[in-house]
Amino acid sequence: MLKKIFSFVLLWPMVSFAQNIIPQPVNLSVGQGFFLIDGNTALKFDVGNKEMKDVVELFSASIGAISGIPLAAEGKSKTISFNLIKNETLGKEGYELNVSPSAIAINANSSAGIFYATQSLLQTLPAVRTNAPLQIPCMILTDYPRFSWRGMHLDVSRHFFSPELIKEYIDLMAMYKMNIFHWHLVDDQGWRIEIKKYPKLTEVGAWRVDQTNINWRERKTAKEGEIPSYGGFYTQDQIKEIVAYAQQRNITIVPEIEMPGHSAAAIASYPELSCSQKPQLPLTGGDYTNASANFCAGNDESFAFLQDVLSEVIALFPSAYVHIGGDEVEKGPWKKCERCQARIKSENLKNEEELQSYFIRRIEKFLIGKNRKMIGWDEILEGGLAPDATVMSWRGEAGGIEAAKMNHDVVMTPGVPCYFDHYQGDPATEPFAIGGFNTLKRVYDYEPVPKELNDDQAKYVLGAQANLWTEFVTTAEHVEYMVLPRMLALAEVIWSPKSTRDWTGFNYRIQSHFRSFEQKGLHYSKGNFKVDIKPVLKNAKLQASLFTEAFNGEIFYTIDGSAPTPSSKKYSSNINIDSSLTIKAVAVVDGKVMTTKAAEQSFVIHKAFARDVVYLNQPSKYYQADGPNSLTDGVRGTTSFGKYWHAFNGQDMVATIDLGEKKKIHQISIGCLQSYHDWIFMPQRVKFEVSNDGKKFREIETVNNSMSVDTKNQTIKDFASSFKARKVKFVRITVTNLGVCPKGHSGEGKPAWLFADEIIVR
Repeated sequence: MLKKIFSFVLLWPMVSFAQNIIPQPVNLSVGQGFFLIDGNTALKFDVGNKEMKDVVELFSASIGAISGIPLAAEGKSKTISFNLIKNETLGKEGYELNVSPSAIAINANSSAGIFYATQSLLQTLPAVRTNAPLQIPCMILTDYPRFSWRGMHLDVSRHFFSPELIKEYIDLMAMYKMNIFHWHLVDDQGWRIEIKKYPKLTEVGAWRVDQTNINWRERKTAKEGEIPSYGGFYTQDQIKEIVAYAQQRNITIVPEIEMPGHSAAAIASYPELSCSQKPQLPLTGGDYTNASANFCAGNDESFAFLQDVLSEVIALFPSAYVHIGGDEVEKGPWKKCERCQARIKSENLKNEEELQSYFIRRIEKFLIGKNRKMIGWDEILEGGLAPDATVMSWRGEAGGIEAAKMNHDVVMTPGVPCYFDHYQGDPATEPFAIGGFNTLKRVYDYEPVPKELNDDQAKYVLGAQANLWTEFVTTAEHVEYMVLPRMLALAEVIWSPKSTRDWTGFNYRIQSHFRSFEQKGLHYSKGNFKVDIKPVLKNAKLQASLFTEAFNGEIFYTIDGSAPTPSSKKYSSNINIDSSLTIKAVAVVDGKVMTTKAAEQSFVIHKAFARDVVYLNQPSKYYQADGPNSLTDGVRGTTSFGKYWHAFNGQDMVATIDLGEKKKIHQISIGCLQSYHDWIFMPQRVKFEVSNDGKKFREIETVNNSMSVDTKNQTIKDFASSFKARKVKFVRITVTNLGVCPKGHSGEGKPAWLFADEIIVR
């Protein structure tokens, strides 16, 4: 008798390996017994259908690699049949799977669905060769994806990766039913695709001076006479082979050719395409001193060049989409360029933002003429969105929301949690990363359809994608490590029904995949063992909630300043915060502390606690912390600056707090962060003021910054003023931004970030 799986954990002994399938199928029932793949197993399919034949051959080869059993086409007592049917519910990529002891029947509307059915079957089998008959659990399965765009991105510009690694990446995607490979082929630090009409792109732009022994952010620009020996590129023949390889696995490759910015490698090859038209050497890393990275928007040669390049790209990639980048365009060179200013005037444009829109629209018109669609990062919204453009929202979800409300297709890929170059576990135990903290659970908890969209607008969300940028990822092993296992979490988010998502069940199921990775020799993160300490503020009462992603993990904590051990107090429920204290906590698995350093979070209870904060300049929408009153929520910011901080880009922070009534106070302070490499600097000064009516303020003190702007280590500093106790009702703090990044910094002259955390009033 077939039984419905309601709980993978409770039914683990019964469902056996069938419960391992990731992403979780829409509907799965498991019965008694197994189908045995052995010498009596035959494959039944339409041999005249080439796509079907390719899928069956791939499946047969996978079975052969595991068992050594050759699967014949006829004359056997048991069959695995592959059948094309018509079933609207399944869509293009869905499938039905029926496994009994005597037969396996796979039904789908297309070869894509057939392929995904085989991937589900393979997930129930051993990972490596066994030389034994293979058992597939009896089951009935119906499955189809929630989203049509299920993407993974890989940056091969910052570091070149071999065609073999690209194929491995594609294999991993296919195993977990991802269907879009976003291939970031060009950027400032390397041009990786052969363009026959412009050979210098790979002769010059694909190679740079080798500084891999130096931190990406610290690398200096190359000097004349230094040999550019680091890099590589893909020939057009290699690309054709990889495209065909991906197509056999139902993966579409979307190539990205960056424009109008992030084009320093192209300009090093053909400097006449920049506004300055000055020769430059390929960049070695993050130092852009005296380098041009934009195509000149006033020069028709720029468009002729890009159209020629795109024509060759289109001939190689059958994808309906071509990604044109469009992000982080530095408008300064355009403002100084006579040709760009002439273009603004001749096209009746208002400013450089509209010049960027003109550039993008012109490229889109060309692509439409080639029967292709344009997709770009959310900066293509600046100055007006091109008519038929698809937006890839990376700076949070705001760009995607805006585009969907304009009836434009959207792919959601916000930095949190979809940037896989960020740490996925305790940074103290992880390979060095660019920063940030996107754990397995944060990826799994992601919902691609923002709540701001109604049902009609939500239809424009095509799906989601994870991005792996490689400034700090230099080897194939590191690529594997950064995507595994987070790719599995995203795969389930964008394939499986939202209603079935369950972290506990997923965390249980993924354990068998870890064992599979080990058997295959794949590098992966074994988990995030850092304890998440989260404030819970309700009715002006503060509590701390502790959580670990560790499978079968327990949490032990202290509040007396001592280091927690398995003998410390075990966490079982929220901790009440009635006074200022610091919680330290560790995750313990099988009696062993899993991290080298305890998680730590400070809480402060003070006279401005839970009071409203009113800003003159609103904090950045990208750093909202816990909401508008984050600076009075009792939670101190840490060097993990993605949370608990409010941030201001190039602006001062002017914050006013109404204490509710006159209160006697004697000290005011505010914490600020400096993270040099992230463009975050201490303020120039902090002014403290008080008032009784909220209109007339009296200055208490102005405290100047004493920390050097060149301090590289992440540092938190409190600016404080102590004074004779007095009764006041309002407090105002003015924190003066540094303004721009200092001389010698990679962002020299560009707006500096100011990060502020708790305002403490005592």
